[in-house]
Amino acid sequence: MKKRYARRVPVTHGLKDIYAMDMHLAYRAACIGQFNVTAFSRLAAALSVVRTALVRRQTSLPFAVETLDASIAILLMVRQRGDETGVWEITEDERPSVLAGIDMAEQCIGTLDVALLAQTAAKLLEDIGGAAG
Repeated sequence: MKKRYARRVPVTHGLKDIYAMDMHLAYRAACIGQFNVTAFSRLAAALSVVRTALVRRQTSLPFAVETLDASIAILLMVRQRGDETGVWEITEDERPSVLAGIDMAEQCIGTLDVALLAQTAAKLLEDIGGAAG
């Protein structure tokens, strides 16, 4: 009997564009004073999915996970401030780190595959749902 191997379905330009739009539109909203919890959630989710997928794949891309971790750490502070004050913003000092994470996520997403991204997103949503319940 032949051994069946899982097929790697590469990330398409369309999926890359969806992730890029979620990240860049949210970032742009933050830069022009129109950031809100929805935009924050899209940005944080996209960065978290890419970061976690890279770890699951045991990526060897230099500084990818570290760059994404730094961006996610900033977003955790943004979330805490937003939850406390109701004002959602990424300060001028925080923007370079967040933008570096967005750029890194865009560079890395092509090294991943569709199934891994979908599984990672589902697992993160499950973890969040379990933590909330």
